Amino acid sequence: MTPPRRLSPTPDGPDADPDDRSVPLEAYLGALATLDGMGSASLRTLLSLGSPSEVWERICRGSVDARLRNALAPVARDASGGWAAQARSVDPVALWTRWRSRGIGVVSIGSPSYPACLLDDLDPPVLLFHRGDLDALAHPRVAVIGTRRATGYGRRVAHELGLDLASAGVCVVSGLALGIDAAAHNGAVAASDRALGSTVETHVDPSVSGPTQAGPVAVVGGGVDAPGPSTNAALARRVVDVGAVLSEAPPGTRPAPWRFPVRNRILAALAPVVVVVESAERGGSMLTVEQAQLRDRTVLAVPGPVDSPASAGTNALISEGALVCRGADDVVSALGLSLEGVANSPVANRPEPDGDAASVLAVLGFTPVSIESLSRDLDLDLGRLSVALGRLEALGWAERRGPFVERVARSDGGPRR
Repeated sequence: MTPPRRLSPTPDGPDADPDDRSVPLEAYLGALATLDGMGSASLRTLLSLGSPSEVWERICRGSVDARLRNALAPVARDASGGWAAQARSVDPVALWTRWRSRGIGVVSIGSPSYPACLLDDLDPPVLLFHRGDLDALAHPRVAVIGTRRATGYGRRVAHELGLDLASAGVCVVSGLALGIDAAAHNGAVAASDRALGSTVETHVDPSVSGPTQAGPVAVVGGGVDAPGPSTNAALARRVVDVGAVLSEAPPGTRPAPWRFPVRNRILAALAPVVVVVESAERGGSMLTVEQAQLRDRTVLAVPGPVDSPASAGTNALISEGALVCRGADDVVSALGLSLEGVANSPVANRPEPDGDAASVLAVLGFTPVSIESLSRDLDLDLGRLSVALGRLEALGWAERRGPFVERVARSDGGPRR
């Protein structure tokens, strides 16, 4: 597919001057993106008519002919009859200024801030909206993906991968969905939260990777102003604090089913290595793998129980030739780097518990156990046990889920095998 022509660069960050007369390029592109059903392919088709402002004026006049409408993607074609009325109610510059006043940046494919790793893609987005710092993409990048219906095993592995990779200077790219995505992003932001002032020795070239800790990047199917499910709202804010959230969809867009397959191509395009932690044999993760394979990306899969539906897809990928992912060192090795620094990460320096917390940790395994049965086995009343579990959670050793608790970290601090 021929990439769209490069557009003239303009200031694109949320701090750029709204009165700068170079603003209208992104303003008109952003306004075009708000039209019902508009996606990257249809936007690219419309730009064959002329500049973004010229295209906008033609739409306002209702002068997009039937031949061009037929060349649009089906969703856009079906919605295009209402575009003229919709466009006449929008002031592109006012809309663009409002976005930037809310900390939302807009970058086009001709902008200096446009992610360099997307420039040569098969199907690069014409326009991206973002919150946070796109410089996170200057680090080595790995996409960590998987099912929303993750098991405790899958969540643990994804969290540990996110934590270890981010600690070693690798940008974790995911989709901010429930399940594996959220676990990987939680791990990545925890790398910043748990740094405790220590530095992580890695073999990542500082001229490429910048600071050791790498912030995560979330690619979402809806607008960046309300990314992901509401239960992940706090996580989304943390991702923005230490990394970035980006989308092709304009602010205010609700995630629609058709937007996720096109979102998946961006996930695959951003990262040279894609790790599938858990997946059924069919689903969004496998669609992302297809996009990764189209781009000759390296695909790794985490092996899982043969009787677990959540691991059916990953086990199948391994049988078909995907590399096995046993931990962060396998992932970074696939990047062509080394990960000697993971053993010196904040995870490895996790404080050892004492007292009741040490007694609980000694019997706690990596499969969920009921808190009530743990109380009986240890002869600890529920009050003392709750305090001990709170201590283990604060130190990163254990995690409570309702009436159950499970261990989430090994004593050596290294990646799970």
